[in-house]
Amino acid sequence: MFSATPGRPTPGPYRSLFADRTFRRLMPVFALSDLGDGMTVVAVAWLSFTLGPDGGHGTLAGIAVASYVLPGALGALVLGRWMRRLPARRLLVTDSALRAVLLGAVPLAHMAGLLTPAVYVGLLGASSLLHAWGKAGKHALFAPLLPDDQRLAANSVLSTSLWSATIAGPALAGLLVGAVSPAWIIGMDAVTFAVLALQTARTTLPRSPVPPLTGGAQRGLSILRRRPELLGLLLVTWVFNLAFGPVEVALPLFVSGNLGAGAGLLGAYWAAFGVGAVIGALALGAARRLPLWPAMLGIIAGHGIGMLPFALTDTALPSLIGFAFAGLVYGPYSALSFTLIQDRAPAEWLTTVLAARSAVLLTASPLGAALGGFLLDRTSAPAVLVGCGVLMCLIVPTSIVALKLYGSRQRRQQPSQVPAERTGSTP
Repeated sequence: MFSATPGRPTPGPYRSLFADRTFRRLMPVFALSDLGDGMTVVAVAWLSFTLGPDGGHGTLAGIAVASYVLPGALGALVLGRWMRRLPARRLLVTDSALRAVLLGAVPLAHMAGLLTPAVYVGLLGASSLLHAWGKAGKHALFAPLLPDDQRLAANSVLSTSLWSATIAGPALAGLLVGAVSPAWIIGMDAVTFAVLALQTARTTLPRSPVPPLTGGAQRGLSILRRRPELLGLLLVTWVFNLAFGPVEVALPLFVSGNLGAGAGLLGAYWAAFGVGAVIGALALGAARRLPLWPAMLGIIAGHGIGMLPFALTDTALPSLIGFAFAGLVYGPYSALSFTLIQDRAPAEWLTTVLAARSAVLLTASPLGAALGGFLLDRTSAPAVLVGCGVLMCLIVPTSIVALKLYGSRQRRQQPSQVPAERTGSTP
């Protein structure tokens, strides 16, 4: 059951992938939009600091960051009845256009003196309402376009673009914020979404051979429950994201408190993670054959091992190397998981399944971050970071035991099905 293996890409998988005219036209605007989102990692929180009341900067920043993420889960569950009717391209265009308009309103409201904290949070939240569907459309867009043996390479390129943006985006925003208001940086992100919407709308895609079906994200969750392989992937990924959530809270305190360093070293940690992730994602796309489930469990274990050097607080070097290693092994994870979903989910329900997956996973990191904040009040940052790594390592044997138990149950059920097959009975 859990032995899915991607096909064998042709020699030079990236060369053959970019030989496709449609992929070649869309990938640059995907990368541009990813860069815009990378800049908002800094701009969203930084603008909150200028808008929040005295003593409440951190609270507004937390609310703003959450409002830029969590409404996407609500939109996936509530709006599925209407959004599921749209093809993948329309989903991506609709989400991109909405984000372009609402994020573009942030600098305009700021310039007019109307950008209060409530208006700011409202615009961020509304802009993210369809984002789970937009992400689903983005990853489902190429399903009818590319042959099966190119999906892994395509997903690797998409992941590489995201990780590259985590390196370049915050660095670029850090340079710009000294010259312009962070509201205008958010406006730049709006422009990238406008370009993405226009270019995607202008691109002709082959008609999907499978007619769209109606149904919401609840239907996607129902499909996931009936497919143990996909449900297992969702559960493992959710716990993995939950385990990583406290890192975003504990790492700044580790740098400032335990190492006595400033924001420059914190940026170096994330840059090292991002560089490692880019290398890992690119290396995966060139792989000729890789068993998906063993690879994903190995990634989780490797990521956990990379967190263990945070136990050493005398110098930054061991934990910096470990964090870069964690990024290196984590880089391929998204591409592998999306490839497995594209291979196993029914084609007519692919966008619904992906939207349901996004809705569930969007809750993991914020919950992990909240748990990390709770733990930091009671223990040290190194203990939290190392604990995250230990939890990741524990996910692997737990998953292996669950897989073996399921496999044993399947083998026990098979003999009862043999007589029916021999007599020609309908299963």
